[in-house]
Amino acid sequence: MVHTSRPARRVLISGASIAGPALAHWLDRYGFEVTVVEKAAAVRGGGYAIDVRGTAREAVDRMGLLPALTKAHVDSQRITFVDAAGETVGSLQPEQLTGGEAGVDLEVRRGDLADALYSPLRERVEFLFEDSIATLDDTGDAVHVVFDSGLRRTFDLVVGADGLHSNTRRLVFGPEEPFHRYLGHVFAGFTLPNEFGLAHEAVIWNEPGRSAVLYAHEPAGRLHGFLTFTRDVPPFDAFRDPRAQRDLVATRFPERVWHLPRLVEGMREADDLFFDIVSQIHMRAWSHGRVVLAGDAAHATSFISGQGSSVALVGAYVLAGELATHADHTEAFAAYERRMRPFAERNQALATSGGSAVTPATRRELEARNALLRDPEAAARAMVTTSAREGRAAHSSLELPDYPRPA
Repeated sequence: MVHTSRPARRVLISGASIAGPALAHWLDRYGFEVTVVEKAAAVRGGGYAIDVRGTAREAVDRMGLLPALTKAHVDSQRITFVDAAGETVGSLQPEQLTGGEAGVDLEVRRGDLADALYSPLRERVEFLFEDSIATLDDTGDAVHVVFDSGLRRTFDLVVGADGLHSNTRRLVFGPEEPFHRYLGHVFAGFTLPNEFGLAHEAVIWNEPGRSAVLYAHEPAGRLHGFLTFTRDVPPFDAFRDPRAQRDLVATRFPERVWHLPRLVEGMREADDLFFDIVSQIHMRAWSHGRVVLAGDAAHATSFISGQGSSVALVGAYVLAGELATHADHTEAFAAYERRMRPFAERNQALATSGGSAVTPATRRELEARNALLRDPEAAARAMVTTSAREGRAAHSSLELPDYPRPA
């Protein structure tokens, strides 16, 4: 049962992307006093589309967000692959790659999901924008927090929902390196004008270990470009130098074919470049004392899996439900991890099981994929029996518990 007789516990959530506001939604409904701190000036808008599938769809339905997200659905209909010269090899429906279910799964811009989560909370939950946690002092009976702004506050619990490179995780568990698993890819994402006549589709150019993607929601406005390549060693020296990032990416795409020159030019000009490595977070435990991690901070699945946001939405539901059900936070954290860890690990495995249809690593893998794509019936059969089947099973591998109904 929900312990409504005790005073509402004070919870600080670090991060206002997906996991943080989703958790704030549920904790607020269960009667907790919630503060969210976010280093950005506001909830980030825009962004590429993300998928809400399987168990996560049920989670947003229970939040009451299904109508808004259904309205925001961007409905990508086709992924076309082109060869090294830019000639069309073949096309697939997105679900054939992802294991999603057409007509059931939701595909929404990241900003639309963030806004749907944030808007109902803005009058109910305290948000501290343009700030971050500087220090944490867990004394056993409370957590004393000093923020970068100099603000000092005391909370009963702190949740790190601040992403792959979590500041909260660093402060409590130490440097990222022991938990970080590099998957051998580097990527650059950015927007550029939709000069290509694309709508509700993606086009992917490949050479072994490299992919260039044009991904459009609407026929007008801007679309998303992605340049991805394999690299044995992460380019840590480029992370603090935007010029080095652009130079590194440009050197890997020198060909004057297809739209590569325009993509490289767009990458160099972009004011919204997102440069990172493809990686996951693996930890022995997601909590320590009165601090717990959620979303990518605890179990980043990588964007190759396509499941980061979905797993975060499910985890927020489970963590809040366990905190509402257990008076002792240590019991709640343990129950949360018992339920969520198998689900998170199964979705992490989607990024590492077998070769990638989007970025084949070798000439043999690329030629085998292209041979399949040239025979649509064979491609459909092959995809359905491999990645799609694995994906669909992972997406729905956790049944949401029926926690006590919140207010």
